[in-house]
Amino acid sequence: MFDFNTYQEFLFPFAYNILGSADDAKDAIQDALNTFISLQNKKIDNPKAYLIKSVINTSINKKNRQKKFISENITLPEPIATDTADNDLYLKDIVSYSLLILLDQLTVKERAVFVLKEAFHYSHNDIAEVLSSTPENSRKLLSRAKTKLKKPSQKNLISKTKNTEEYINNYSTAIRERDIKKLEQLFTNDITMIADGGDKIKVLRNFTYGKQNCIELILEVFNKFQSQQNARYIEVNHQPAIAYFDNDVLSSCQVFSINQDQKIFKISSVVDPEKLKNIAKKMW
Repeated sequence: MFDFNTYQEFLFPFAYNILGSADDAKDAIQDALNTFISLQNKKIDNPKAYLIKSVINTSINKKNRQKKFISENITLPEPIATDTADNDLYLKDIVSYSLLILLDQLTVKERAVFVLKEAFHYSHNDIAEVLSSTPENSRKLLSRAKTKLKKPSQKNLISKTKNTEEYINNYSTAIRERDIKKLEQLFTNDITMIADGGDKIKVLRNFTYGKQNCIELILEVFNKFQSQQNARYIEVNHQPAIAYFDNDVLSSCQVFSINQDQKIFKISSVVDPEKLKNIAKKMW
């Protein structure tokens, strides 16, 4: 029997890693499943392979349409909770948040090849089959993608470790106590901050660079908005994060990129309510 729920969970990382949005990923999967159901009277030798190919190409087309609309605001991917109680087996295939941001530098085809090769370990022959291309073209697209993504800080990114929660709690304590010296110790000199408030929440449109500038902004935001909110440590896209709640409503999520020297080199703040709703559902 065809199990919709199992296939939806299995296909989700393929679509999400290309689209960077949970709702868009679910739409792409639903489109692929609807097409598959309409073909049930035809013989499909490998339904799993058929659905992966369909979801990948549907996601590529959807992403291409989205890229035509350029927003003046900074846009970040929708974060996905990866430390949920249901321990979804397929969440391991979700790429890190830092990488997801970098993937927006690529063309959609480059992104698809990179995701299939690096996240799902597809061969170039298999990628060519999925994209109706050739292995040679797949290799070229991967090479271009890797060239564009070369960033020293990305190579040094670490995911959650047994001490990460304590580390982030130290960061929170330093903010509450306005311990500037401690914050300076936690940050790299070239730390970057970025925020996405969508169309509803006003945030800075530009990146904030440098240790001192970031500390000033963090303390200002904390004093204005977060000092009366409840903070909770979570994990999104396999990276440490803090969720801030205002009267039990999730108001923002800060995602931390930490290097191997245990220094924070990037803080990505998602304030857009539309990009927080799926995390909020998972947390209750």
